[in-house]
Amino acid sequence: MQRQQQITDWLSGLYPQQEFSLAPASADASFRRYFRATFADGSTKVVMDAPPQHEDCKPFLHVGRLFEAAGVHVPHVYAQDLELGFLLLSDLGNTTYLQALDADSASRLYGAATNTLIKLQLSSKANKLPPYDEALLRRELNLFPEWYIAKHLGVTLSEKQKAKLEEVFKRILSNNLAQPCVYVHRDFHSRNLMVSEPPHPNSLPGVEEANEKENFLTSPGVLDFQDAVYGPITYDLASLFKDAYIKWEEAEIIDWLIRYWEKARKAGLPVRADFGEFYRDYELVGAQRHIKVLGIFARLYHRDGKSGYLKDMPRVMEYLHKACERYIDLKPLLNILLELNAQIQQANKEGAAS
Repeated sequence: MQRQQQITDWLSGLYPQQEFSLAPASADASFRRYFRATFADGSTKVVMDAPPQHEDCKPFLHVGRLFEAAGVHVPHVYAQDLELGFLLLSDLGNTTYLQALDADSASRLYGAATNTLIKLQLSSKANKLPPYDEALLRRELNLFPEWYIAKHLGVTLSEKQKAKLEEVFKRILSNNLAQPCVYVHRDFHSRNLMVSEPPHPNSLPGVEEANEKENFLTSPGVLDFQDAVYGPITYDLASLFKDAYIKWEEAEIIDWLIRYWEKARKAGLPVRADFGEFYRDYELVGAQRHIKVLGIFARLYHRDGKSGYLKDMPRVMEYLHKACERYIDLKPLLNILLELNAQIQQANKEGAAS
């Protein structure tokens, strides 16, 4: 409640002549929380509460400026107090892609999302964002044996299994690092994309009103971009179409990927000329992401006490299994996953018997 009172005092200082109410908007997997301020004229803004002892707002501000300059519909920053850890942002609405996606809307919404992605990728410049280099990719992969296998499953890998896992990690890294680099959001999925709604007139920066309205109605709002990097061109596509929170038929996904690939080639982006090779890149970068995500979800549960992500693990594991079945470079990992499953089943049987 102390933080909420600080937010109220801060907003009152910014808008001394305006009455407003404050209500929780959302929280995420970090220490950040969001509050929606509703003013007497009906307009709304969002306050990001990022306690400075836990969160650094500077990456959010830096990436936000890059993305906004690229024409991506991110929250506009009206005010900031980095000592307190408060940012005042434009309100991108209440409706996530996850809430809105259905059989009727999927093609339209995903088409808008890939248009935004192409816009972002075309604006990419080296040395503006941290590189998605081997050290970072490997740190993410290592979450899997540490948090998913050892902590979540309670299994110790044999030396042979460790060697096979390392072999697969090297193959994945080799592919990921060979891909052309662009700006990568890193979590470009249905919970971080907002369905655009016509804004309240008083919520818009005055001189940008016409452009902002157009942006609202044609592009998804994009959130949670502060961890963006410069890395593999297929990464955000894997986030979008191999989504941990919603699943589509493979034929539909391939159709959406082909549409992206055709638009990207036409725009001059450095995607592979052969769709089969492009799809393999997408699959191998997806394997890296799913290995990481399983580790992160396990860590969120065991370290941070957040159990909500456990229900999404089977979907992520299914994506990983399918990729491993399809590509010989990933077959050793498939064998490890099957062995782990057999070990868990055997342990459960022994536990039930005793």
